[in-house]
Amino acid sequence: MSIQIHNTLTRKKEPFIPLEDKKVKMYVCGPTVYNYIHIGNARPAIVYDTVRRYLEFSGYDVQYVSNFTDVDDKLIKAAKDLGEDVPAIAERFIKAYFEDIEALGCKKADIHPRVTENIDVIIEFIDTLIKKGYAYEVDGDVYYKTRSFEGYGKLSHQSIDELRAGARIQVGEKKQDALDFALWKAAKEGEISWDSPWGKGRPGWHIECSAMARKYLGDTIDIHAGGQDLTFPHHENEIAQSEALTGKPFAKYWMHNGYININNEKMSKSLGNFVLVHDIVKKHDPQVLRFFMLSVHYRHPINYSEELLESTKNALERLKTSYANLQHRLKASTNLTDHNQEWLNKIEGYRQDFIREMNDDFNTANGISVLFELAKQANYYLEEKNTSEEVIHSFLRTFDELGGVLGVSFAQTELLDEEIEELIKKRNQARKERNFALADQIRDQLKEMNIILEDTPQGTRWKRG
Repeated sequence: MSIQIHNTLTRKKEPFIPLEDKKVKMYVCGPTVYNYIHIGNARPAIVYDTVRRYLEFSGYDVQYVSNFTDVDDKLIKAAKDLGEDVPAIAERFIKAYFEDIEALGCKKADIHPRVTENIDVIIEFIDTLIKKGYAYEVDGDVYYKTRSFEGYGKLSHQSIDELRAGARIQVGEKKQDALDFALWKAAKEGEISWDSPWGKGRPGWHIECSAMARKYLGDTIDIHAGGQDLTFPHHENEIAQSEALTGKPFAKYWMHNGYININNEKMSKSLGNFVLVHDIVKKHDPQVLRFFMLSVHYRHPINYSEELLESTKNALERLKTSYANLQHRLKASTNLTDHNQEWLNKIEGYRQDFIREMNDDFNTANGISVLFELAKQANYYLEEKNTSEEVIHSFLRTFDELGGVLGVSFAQTELLDEEIEELIKKRNQARKERNFALADQIRDQLKEMNIILEDTPQGTRWKRG
């Protein structure tokens, strides 16, 4: 079966046929960099990194672009609150973003464009929309004339009248219709701004992705992706802008991942259940968070809790233990026989099962189930009196290959002596501060790495198990 993608635009699964043979142009909406990313930002980063990995595994050359919104209302407010300028805040949190997604096993995009580096392209885009009759200027603000675009609402599957019923004109806005949205905002006193044909100002949020996707990937792209919350109005507005400008479809496939709940409640700042990746990775192995995110199909909502993360940790550990047992048998190199074709065929069967599940709209949850079946079979195999080096290598290669698609490694990384000593120092400090949860977590981490601790009156001693 070829890869099938659930297309938000058509609300059905469709065979994936890229515009150009074996080449994929993929644009993923990135974060607004005014703070550390939360797990709501982490989910699309992990999901679409996995989609990219699977497309590459399937033989496609993927050109992957993900932007940074490095100027908008949130950044301007943060700059005022912190007494810093917008570029300094953006730079700090872009650096933090890369640290967080690298910890989560996400590869960098081929291009990470920033709004502030593409102002000229955005101004040219807006100017063309005005000339074509799709936008208008009022006192330095520029608005998109939503009713002028015939297909508005086709992504979110809403009629223009349904959308009009919920639209309002905010205080200070001078747009002609409540449905119209800002392409360019006139600068307020003291705000960061750029010169434009309409006076000093800055881009609206929606225009940036249209302009940058076109600049780096062309008029029509294969996949446009992001969180479910971006379907309307952000992605709807992108379609209106881009297709009005070019007269061509903006994206062939639209992908949207589901929401995240925290302890069965929707994550929001107002509820105080806002969880930052920056904080999670201090307490938990980032690979566990990645594995957790992939344990549910990307289009479904996912519920986050410390208990579920702990359960995921234990599940991942079972796969790592199976992998370690295979490695140990190779090192022991006893009772090794010639290869067993039946077992080699069985392993390849599980590999094909994984591919079948991933071909079905990137079903990582079912793909992970296949990995657990593979681990179960590996454990059965190791119970046999005579085992084959070739079969064991085949198990290990399959774990490595399929784990690589998910961005997860099952191999235990051996700690250097100085790394062990540093972790013991952190544990001792945590105990001194009566942070026993952190102290226990470090002990468990070392135990997983086969490091045994012994607390004595003279201090903590350690040895390799």
